[in-house]
Amino acid sequence: MLRIDNLTYRIAGRILFDGAGAVVPAGHKIGLIGRNGSGKSTLLRLILEGDDAIRLPARARIATVAQEAPSGETSLLESVLAADAERAALLQEALSAEDPHRIAEIHTRLADIGSHAAPARAASILAGLGFDAEDQARPLDSFSGGWRMRVALAATLFTEPDLLLLDEPTNYLDLEGTLWLEGYLRSYPNTILLVSHDRTLLNSAVGGILHLEDGKLTAYAGNYDRFEATRSARLANQAAQRKKQDAQRKHMQAFVDRFRYKASKARQAQSRLKALARLQPIAALLADPTVAFEFPDPGELAPPIITLDECAVGYGDGDPVLRDLNLRIGMDDRIALLGANGNGKSTLAKLLTGRLKPMAGRLFTTPKLRVGYFAQHQIDELREGETAFQHMARLMKGAPDAKQRAHLASFGLIQDKANTPAGALSGGEKARLLLAMMCRTRPHIMVLDEPTNHLDIDAREALVMALNGFPGAILLITHDPHLIEACADRLWLVEGGRVAPFDGDVEDYRRRLLGVRGAPGAKPTGGNGDAPKRNKKQARRDAAQARAAHAGLRREVREAETLTEKRAADMADIEAELADPAIYDGPTAAMVTLLKRREEADRRLAKAEAQWLEAQSALDAVEQDSGISQSNP
Repeated sequence: MLRIDNLTYRIAGRILFDGAGAVVPAGHKIGLIGRNGSGKSTLLRLILEGDDAIRLPARARIATVAQEAPSGETSLLESVLAADAERAALLQEALSAEDPHRIAEIHTRLADIGSHAAPARAASILAGLGFDAEDQARPLDSFSGGWRMRVALAATLFTEPDLLLLDEPTNYLDLEGTLWLEGYLRSYPNTILLVSHDRTLLNSAVGGILHLEDGKLTAYAGNYDRFEATRSARLANQAAQRKKQDAQRKHMQAFVDRFRYKASKARQAQSRLKALARLQPIAALLADPTVAFEFPDPGELAPPIITLDECAVGYGDGDPVLRDLNLRIGMDDRIALLGANGNGKSTLAKLLTGRLKPMAGRLFTTPKLRVGYFAQHQIDELREGETAFQHMARLMKGAPDAKQRAHLASFGLIQDKANTPAGALSGGEKARLLLAMMCRTRPHIMVLDEPTNHLDIDAREALVMALNGFPGAILLITHDPHLIEACADRLWLVEGGRVAPFDGDVEDYRRRLLGVRGAPGAKPTGGNGDAPKRNKKQARRDAAQARAAHAGLRREVREAETLTEKRAADMADIEAELADPAIYDGPTAAMVTLLKRREEADRRLAKAEAQWLEAQSALDAVEQDSGISQSNP
């Protein structure tokens, strides 16, 4: 479907592609990944616009999501249907055609392209992205820009091009839309090239990875997790080879330095000089250092730190958006909010952070409680002409410059980035600046509304590590399932004007959502009659409660599996050292030490494997008793 041969491209003198090449076979779904600014979006543009180094089949239909949100008085459904230009043109021609033969041809072609089923298919896509039947009949201009970008995505998906180019398609979606999109892309019938920093989407929707790094494209089979494991192994092997070569080079250079001026050894010295010249250096392809985040320790407070009793909250004199809120938050809580956009997740966040006051009921907070709030809209409130350091200096008045710069550095804004105007920072760097500004007061609870939108995968993983190490409370609003699974241990569902604990995990919520919104391959949630619906609903609730009861065991299994993988990696590193012949030419003590390390690593690996097996066996036993299969946890 797509072939890239020796692509070279520069922007403002900077090389983005340096002889890059790749092949995307027809029908394959490929994830295009790389650090922010590496050229991923540029590559999609070159594919759309054409380049001598890019080859596509003749008459191949290529589409991507429009950069600007659609607008006008056209209804959402009509706007999506109009995206199929051929269908729209044929229907228009059918209204005025008089030749019976042409009319027959038109209707035959309409049947071939599934015209009669098009309205139902368009409505299904819009429903999956969060628009109910009433919404679909409303005009585009009655929606905000973010919602209209969803319509643009729906229109692109509806056209089903031969090559679908998607650039961060989840940016305007909530968690519900993201989960639906995963299922849709998995069953998409044609070729996909997907740019995304969403690890879960890259694991579930693609079967191959193209990694853009240093101007080159490298292909990997499998999803993102397999890419990460394969690349890590390749880098480790290359590092070992480089270490071996460096030792060889050092040995040869020492011989030359010692004997180059000694007549009896001069010829040998010259021979080694030539060998050194021919020795091609192995590049140090170690992964770029991940930008770390470091959240300050806020200190302890007595629980609960926030209590809501019969609270209601809303805006102005209107009806409450949320009511009957009876919630408790402690210092060790890690909470993620579930629920579609518009249900009140951000409203709850504003209540907890003091941006809104209760319309009814009472909200109690522990004395001296410090609350941090991060929201994506705050990026637009940064002063573009001020540097990151000036933003921090304004908020940390009286603090030494060194302390202000150290605080920025703990969020990856070091050296020149601290002195760069906010308007010139990337989206990810602006997000780090906002996090740094939020944490200047050492908050006891951090309320984070879509904190990963502008972060690449490595930065997202660094954020996960920092959140898991933070000793205070966290409340998350995010469309990133991986962030929820990695950081949250409690889920609250915001729905129907209420907030209640959700019994289950993200997978349970995924199945619940796909049953409601529908997706390719999803089974209906109910049968004929009210009784079967209630029975199935109760069965799902019972299963979710059973899974929630065993959540601790599942967490033990995951932790044991992670530890086993780490111990196996440690063992592999030692085995690689023992495989190096140079170790046997060196001091005996070094070899003995390495063998002792191997023995200890072997013991630790065996212990970790035993713990993993024990935890998995315990989980299998309780799931069997509860009637829960491992394939459907």
